[in-house]
Amino acid sequence: MTRHLPPLNALRAFEAAARHLSFKAAADELNVTPAAVSHQVKALEGLLGAPLFFRLTRALRLTEAGQTALPALSEGFDKLAEGMQQMREFGHSNVLSVSVSPSFGSMWLVPRLDRFHRKHPDIEIRIDGTDRIVDVAGGEFDVAVRYGPGGYKGVEVDYLFSQLNTPVCSPALMEGENALLQPKNLAHHTLLHIDWKDAEASWRMWLLAAGLRDIDPTRGPHFTQENMAVQAALDGQGVALVGDRLVADHLAKGQLVCPFGPDLKTPLKFAYYLLSSRAKITDTKVSAFRNWLIEEATLTQDPKK
Repeated sequence: MTRHLPPLNALRAFEAAARHLSFKAAADELNVTPAAVSHQVKALEGLLGAPLFFRLTRALRLTEAGQTALPALSEGFDKLAEGMQQMREFGHSNVLSVSVSPSFGSMWLVPRLDRFHRKHPDIEIRIDGTDRIVDVAGGEFDVAVRYGPGGYKGVEVDYLFSQLNTPVCSPALMEGENALLQPKNLAHHTLLHIDWKDAEASWRMWLLAAGLRDIDPTRGPHFTQENMAVQAALDGQGVALVGDRLVADHLAKGQLVCPFGPDLKTPLKFAYYLLSSRAKITDTKVSAFRNWLIEEATLTQDPKK
């Protein structure tokens, strides 16, 4: 809807003068001269084709037109002031927007958030779980965590951690007739696949590196997200091939185990990075989250710290 309005300064001058019934008091409020207020009011009257004040010797009195318009204009300026205050508060908001992949969010970040809230109870976090490209530099999110090769442009980049690709399973699979005690026992268990993983991190490459050429590397269910494959492993449905840092909590609690030795863990070429808007890098909430996340990532790499 197009709004046909006179100049805002003229409306402000009239509204202030009408409230005070004084050009001088209005001028003091607006930090201009009484002559400027009088000029703006006259211009508005000329535009409307009707007088708004009766100009008496030492006083002003509103005409019917002025009396009719004043309540709505005063309310309108109050609303404008309220809107400006809301925008100012948004600029200094305590809400931190974070973009993370669903797997990283559910498996690593969310279990640690309580520690952040205890340190910074005044900061509210809004997490968006997505793998899509987001514009951190342009302010779409305050920060984002992404898994990739690094080299991100236009943002502040902090390395968090890399991972080792390792089979994990429920402790239940370590018992029974086909206990998963050696890599060759995988022939009797379901392989859980993660579709987005590249060839280097696939079951095919892992089995070849382990010298197991007689096990079909394609059998078993496929998942689009790592956390779904991990949940299947937790439920004892098979063996998942995942990054060890993402399942560090499950391993520490004994909910998952690495059935084979460290020599069968293979480095992954990608790593997790924190991306922050350079325009917001000194913002209190961004700085607090950044420092906390880097500290948590360091503990993930060395739990003894």
